[in-house]
Amino acid sequence: MFHLHVNNNINLRMLTARDAEPLFKRIDQSRDLLQKWLPWLNEFQSSEDALLFIKNSFQLYNNREAITAGVFAHEELVGVVGFNHLDFKNKIGFIGYWLSMQYQGRGIMTQSVAAFITYGFNDLCLNRIDLRTASENTKSQAIAKRLGFIKEGRIRDAEWLYNRYVDHIIYGLLKKDWSNTSLN
Repeated sequence: MFHLHVNNNINLRMLTARDAEPLFKRIDQSRDLLQKWLPWLNEFQSSEDALLFIKNSFQLYNNREAITAGVFAHEELVGVVGFNHLDFKNKIGFIGYWLSMQYQGRGIMTQSVAAFITYGFNDLCLNRIDLRTASENTKSQAIAKRLGFIKEGRIRDAEWLYNRYVDHIIYGLLKKDWSNTSLN
């Protein structure tokens, strides 16, 4: 099972059945914030929905298609980070993440994404990591910039979010660029 130690306070690990209720609670507590940027909130109406998500993440992990990990700060589930899709033929990982509202602004997600990037390049032998964020999601874009991602473009009307389309900004990070930073 996937587990990654980030520092003394933060660990990343695959979610298990016992995490279904805390996962649902975190999503529900941050629903208004998350709904601005994530299209799947309506699929999480109960802890049973969270459990189905967890089971599906295991299947994707076992098929080497994706890795989803809970972000645990002081052993408390505070968010999720993952490679939503892994393309081993082209050595690309497509990363995504979210963090509970009350834990934002503490560097938790930046540190978690940095650890995931290092894992992707060193352990999964990826050459590229793609990060896509809604054009108005400045907090997510700030993480990408802090971690050395290069803004590579914009996709117009890339995603339908409940009542509107949002553009996506595409960021890319290459292994050779990550190897040359002090962040890894």
